[in-house]
Amino acid sequence: MTLRIDIGGVPSERLRFAASPLAELTAMLHVLAEPGHHPRHAVWAADVWAGLRPELAERLREAEFLWRSSQADFLFPARPRPALADELDDVDRIDDETYVTAALVTTCGGIRAPVAARSPLTDATARERALDLAQARGPRQEAFAERLLADPAAVRERVRDTLTQCAEAFFDTAWTAAAVRLATDLRLKNDLLKRQGAAAALASVSGAVTLSPDGDCILVDKLQDKATQADDTGVTFIPSVFNSPHLVVVHAPGWHPVVQYPVAEPNPAEPVSLETVTLRLAALAHPVRLRLLRTLARGPHTTGELAHVWELSRPEVSRHLAVLRRAGLLTARRHGRYVRHTLEPSGLTALGTDLLAAVLR
Repeated sequence: MTLRIDIGGVPSERLRFAASPLAELTAMLHVLAEPGHHPRHAVWAADVWAGLRPELAERLREAEFLWRSSQADFLFPARPRPALADELDDVDRIDDETYVTAALVTTCGGIRAPVAARSPLTDATARERALDLAQARGPRQEAFAERLLADPAAVRERVRDTLTQCAEAFFDTAWTAAAVRLATDLRLKNDLLKRQGAAAALASVSGAVTLSPDGDCILVDKLQDKATQADDTGVTFIPSVFNSPHLVVVHAPGWHPVVQYPVAEPNPAEPVSLETVTLRLAALAHPVRLRLLRTLARGPHTTGELAHVWELSRPEVSRHLAVLRRAGLLTARRHGRYVRHTLEPSGLTALGTDLLAAVLR
């Protein structure tokens, strides 16, 4: 499965490598919401939560819909700026319809609510569909979606104020500490781009990012088969200290392509026991189960949602989920009339960082 970014006719200098405070704050917020995806930052996340004012902690939980299982496209600037406030100013310039549509992304990796043809702000059917999807994701996301659709201006102002409060609470300190690693990575990438060309620079981003043999497409190993077109402004690559092992790609129509990638980790992976490998791989041997697991890595899903995404019957999905659950790779919890299945990252960790990264990417 591959995400293709068409860069035919785009000069190599339009491949932009730059650090973004807003994108890195988004990565930090994802770590706070999903610490199980990021064991290297677990202590940092626990310390941040312990030091947050209760009001700010509650604000982060009410808006985590924007960065937990997926990240809204407007959180990844096409033209990064040195200051968080400047990037938030750019977000404020986005019209309500574009902002709301981006905010209604339901899963990480780009599987989106089918409301693109009609705006949920003006079309009753699209609005009802968006609220149904939000309800299946849980009461907090449902409440957030209801407020967003009822008064987008008020929600936008509250989200910006929340992100601004994060700067003082934890982001400014973490950003200062990360700046050296980001600057080092950017020097390497820009030097490779200048001296050896796009293929070498992309190869240094991730083993999951390559340049097609004809040089006209950037190929990214992702959950979905998708394609997008880079305009004459090119593609933006944003390094991150906090987002490993994720590889985030903005590719929706109308958005400038942006790739947020993790800077290289300093420590190697620990060895995996043969017994654990045998147990887990037996559950993952079927390609459908692997696809279901990669989908669940983006956030909890119901059986019906998984059946819809992969065009399978519910009984077939249920059988595969039972195998994964017996292997300890997922859990199931009932929330009202919905049963949502959730990835257990610890079950994959013993298989090694390569498989874990492939599932979470």
